[in-house]
Amino acid sequence: MGERWRIGPIELKSRLIVGTGKFKDFAETKRVIDAAGADMVTVAVRRVNILDRSSENLLDYLSPKDYHILPNTAGCYTAEDAVRTARLARAAGISDLVKLEVIGDQRTLFPDNEALLAAAKTLVKEGFVVLPYTTDDPVMAKKLEEVGCAAVMPLAAPIGSGLGIRNPYNLRIILETVRVPVIVDAGVGTASDAAIAMELGCAGVLMNTGIAGASNPLLMAEAMRDAVRAGRLAYRAGRIPKKLYATASSPLEGIIE
Repeated sequence: MGERWRIGPIELKSRLIVGTGKFKDFAETKRVIDAAGADMVTVAVRRVNILDRSSENLLDYLSPKDYHILPNTAGCYTAEDAVRTARLARAAGISDLVKLEVIGDQRTLFPDNEALLAAAKTLVKEGFVVLPYTTDDPVMAKKLEEVGCAAVMPLAAPIGSGLGIRNPYNLRIILETVRVPVIVDAGVGTASDAAIAMELGCAGVLMNTGIAGASNPLLMAEAMRDAVRAGRLAYRAGRIPKKLYATASSPLEGIIE
């Protein structure tokens, strides 16, 4: 996408990060990731076979030499479990990166922010590059930045809901509050949702279901790639102010009377 950016020590080309769950097979996952133009992918340590290299493995298709692998702690409900999962991924040589998830409720899958903050403190002290999945709470986003997280990842809407950005005003406040990259995670349903996140000034968007759940995941991956790029360009270009009344597009000088 031309404009490089950073998460901690990691330099990225694409602002679209894609999850690797819910696809038909590893081959489809690879095709979709490439169509999306993503160079960072997130992998659920507890759900995907990345630790047992003796059998067919996602990393056979998405080599850490070509992609930044972002292990995540999906499915963890306590800080201790999330820390243990991150350590397991690092011990297996996967990455020092971790997308930190500590779920607080089975029905909504909303994060347990108190446990999230505790786990983040531990992992940052151990040298992990921590990207925490959190609610769209500016106060918590600031606390996560202050303990040393490399980015904050507020939800747009509940995981897998496809509801799009429910509270753009909170995202705007978070963007004004923290200096680390803000990456919208969860709830993106279609390309316009991704574009809105980027137009607000977010550094990136992370999604899985929005692509994997589409009727044509490959086509949706391309749409999301273009939406993220368009939204970023629009943010950099600066939108015109909204006004109640019309303004003529053509100059009035020289008008025939």
